[in-house]
Amino acid sequence: MKGKIISLQQKLVVKLNMHDAKSRSKAMRIAVGLPGVISATIEGADMNQIAVVGDGVDSIDLTKLLRKRMGSTELVSVTPMDEKKKEEEKKPEATIAWPYQYYPIVPQQHFVYETPYSFM
Repeated sequence: MKGKIISLQQKLVVKLNMHDAKSRSKAMRIAVGLPGVISATIEGADMNQIAVVGDGVDSIDLTKLLRKRMGSTELVSVTPMDEKKKEEEKKPEATIAWPYQYYPIVPQQHFVYETPYSFM
């Protein structure tokens, strides 16, 4: 039975100890090196979380590699990313279009009075 392959984008948030720029760079290289990773960003108030967005990224492999090379690692969350939600969120707000009003110019009428029996 052949089935349809579903590509599910998901967002993985991993918390680990990163004290300096060198360790952040090393963690980013490890995260981006996995197959299926689309983007990786550093998050958190202390800049100690990595958010990885990818298509079919294995969360166990990611935490295992980070734990092996960086030390203490904790998987915070795994959430699916829906493309429909992104498209709905990007809709611009409706702008109010005020009607443009102008008062039309009334053509002036010039009356000419003629008397039937007068000559100039």
